[in-house]
Amino acid sequence: MSVIEKITDVYDHVQNGTAMDAFEKYYADDVVMTLEDGTEVKGKDANRDRENEFFGSVESFNGMEVVAITSNEDDETTAVESWMDITFKGADEPTKLEQVATQQWKDGKIVEERFYGTQQG
Repeated sequence: MSVIEKITDVYDHVQNGTAMDAFEKYYADDVVMTLEDGTEVKGKDANRDRENEFFGSVESFNGMEVVAITSNEDDETTAVESWMDITFKGADEPTKLEQVATQQWKDGKIVEERFYGTQQG
């Protein structure tokens, strides 16, 4: 399976509400994720906790679109531009998250992921 097929599957899971299934399948144990503010979160366990905290803060998932997706199969890199419309628990208004994420793959797993994005609302 190519890396573009794998990252497409990851985002299909996000859109279908099964993001954590994709996380378990496609992320390496030693993954390093760099958040929008530059914070590095190291290791699958720490990132699992962070992802669960994020999804636990969501009251409703109102929509999502993958705007663009690309890969360099030789270098095993992928990039995805997407947006999500969500309502956080306790919020009066929905929030639109616009994001570009880049991934570095090794042995079929994401070993590095970096997020760039904005939040409106």
